[in-house]
Amino acid sequence: MNEPHSGPTGTTRRNFLRTTGLATAGAATASLMVRRPAVAAEPKRGGTLVHLIQPEVPTLATYMSTSSPVSQAGTRAYAGLLEYDFDLNPKPSLAESWKVSDDGLTVTFKLRKDVVFHDGKPFTSADVQFGVMEVLKGVHPRGPGSFREVTRVETPDAHTAVFRLGNPAPYMLMALSSYESPIVPKHLFQGSDLRNSKHANEPVGAGPYKFVEWKRGQYIRFDRFDKYFKKGQPYLDRIVQRSIADSATRTAVLERGEAHLTGFGGVPYSDAKALGKLPHLTVTTKGYEMFSTLTWLEFNTRKPPFDNKKVRQAIAYAMDRQWIIDNIWFGFGKVATGPINSNLKQFYTADVRNYQVPDGLELANRLLDEAGHKRNGSGVRFELVHDLTPYGEEWQRFGEYVKQRLDQLGIKVTLRYEDVATWLRRVYTDLDFQMTSNWLHGFADPVIGVHRNYHSSFIKKGTVFVNGTGWSSPRTDQLMDKAAVEPDATKRAALYKELQKLLVEEAPIAWILENKFPTVYNNKFADVIAGPLGILETLDQVRLA
Repeated sequence: MNEPHSGPTGTTRRNFLRTTGLATAGAATASLMVRRPAVAAEPKRGGTLVHLIQPEVPTLATYMSTSSPVSQAGTRAYAGLLEYDFDLNPKPSLAESWKVSDDGLTVTFKLRKDVVFHDGKPFTSADVQFGVMEVLKGVHPRGPGSFREVTRVETPDAHTAVFRLGNPAPYMLMALSSYESPIVPKHLFQGSDLRNSKHANEPVGAGPYKFVEWKRGQYIRFDRFDKYFKKGQPYLDRIVQRSIADSATRTAVLERGEAHLTGFGGVPYSDAKALGKLPHLTVTTKGYEMFSTLTWLEFNTRKPPFDNKKVRQAIAYAMDRQWIIDNIWFGFGKVATGPINSNLKQFYTADVRNYQVPDGLELANRLLDEAGHKRNGSGVRFELVHDLTPYGEEWQRFGEYVKQRLDQLGIKVTLRYEDVATWLRRVYTDLDFQMTSNWLHGFADPVIGVHRNYHSSFIKKGTVFVNGTGWSSPRTDQLMDKAAVEPDATKRAALYKELQKLLVEEAPIAWILENKFPTVYNNKFADVIAGPLGILETLDQVRLA
C-alpha cells in the first residue's frame, strides 16, 4: 500500500512525539493540527508599486524593441504563450498545454479559452498566427532567429495553434515569454504600420495591467486588468513607472520609500550595496537567470580603422576587465571571454584567445604597429569617437576608462553621450559610429540571443540590438546554421565551441564582463522576484506583504 508521507507515522511518529516531548499534554493539540491544516492567508489586494526605470523609454512597443527599459515599461500589458520557472522549464500561460511531435517538426499549442484583450475582444489562435508570422518574424529584433524554422502557423480552431517547422527548433520553446514574444491583438494591428501604430505607445495586450496614460517626462501608469485570465490576479491596484535622470535622486527616493523597485543598474552599483544594508530594502541578483548578459565594446567593422582585425584585437587586449568589474561595476560581474556567457555551461568554452593578460598594453601596441598605425610626432596613432551606452553613470565611467586606457596606446578618444533614441538611430539605422559600448542578453539558448549579434542574416539596417558591427563570415554563419538544427547535444556543443574560437580570434567585439545585476525592492511588497526574468516578468504575482 502506498500512502503519502507528509510527516512521521506509526511507530516512527510515536518515537518522534516521544523524543520531542509532545507525546503527553501536547498530543491532542498535535492531533488537531494534523486533522485541520492551516489555511493559507488570502493575498492582500491593493496598493501602488512605483517602479524606477532608467533611462526614460522612447516607446512601449516591446514587440519591436528589446531594450531593457522598454521591456520593463511595456511588459506589464502583455502575455506570452509560456512562462518559465527558475530552472528554465516552461510553464503554461496563454497556452495551457503544448506537444512536440516525435520528428520535432510540429508543435501544437492548446490555448486558454478564457482570455480577452484589454479592449474586451477574445484572444484566439488567429492572434498567435499573426503575432508570430507578421509581428515577431517581421519587426522583432530576435524574432527572425527564434522563429526562423516556423514556416507557417495553422489555426484548426480558435483555441489551437499548430506551428509547422522546416527543421527541429528546440530553442523555440525558450522564447515564448511575455517579455520575449508578446502576443498583440490581430484586430488592432493587421493592415497597419507596425512600427508606427498608435498602439506602440498605447499598448493593448492580454497581460495583468492595462495601460492608462503616459505623461512624458513624468510617469507611465498601468492599472489592474480585472478580466485577467489568472483569477484573482494581479493583486496590486496599479504600477506607476518613473524615470529620474539624476542617480542620486533615484537612490534617495528608494531610501525614503517614495519608489519601491528598480533593477538592471537602475541605481549606481555602489549605491545598491549601501541600500542593501537598510532594513526596509532588499537587494538581490536573483531573477536574471534567463538573460546570460554580456557587456562589451562594439566595433563598426565596415570602415577604418575597425575593418582591420589587428586594431580590434589591440583594443581587446588593452582592456583590464577585472579592474573594470571591481571599480566601475563594484564587483557585480565576472570576466567575459567571448560571445557566450559561462552560465550556459553546455555551450561555453574558455579555450579561446585570452585577451585578459598582464601584458595587454604591450601586445596592443605591437598589433597597432603591425596594422600600420604608427605614432606621429605627438605620439598619436589616430583619433576615435566612442559612443557611450546612454544607460547611466557606470557607462560614462566606463567610457572615461576606455578613453584613458586607449590614450596610453596613442589613440585619441572623444566621448559622445546622447539620448537613447539618438544613440539607437546612430548605431542601428544610420550606421554612423566607430565604436560603442553595449550590453545584450544571450538568453537560455544561443539561437535566441547570440546569433543575432554575429550572423550575416541579422545585418538589418533599422533593426535595433542585432548585428550592429556589420561583421560576417560564411564559416561562422555555417556553424550557427548547423547548431540551430543539430539534435545531438554533444555535436551541437562542439559547433558552438568552434564558433567561439573563431569569433574571439576575429574580435568584432571586445567582450568585457558577464553582468550580475542588482535588483532593489521595498520589503512592503512580497513575491517581487518570481521567475528567471525577474522584473521583466509581468509582475502579476506582486502583492503587499
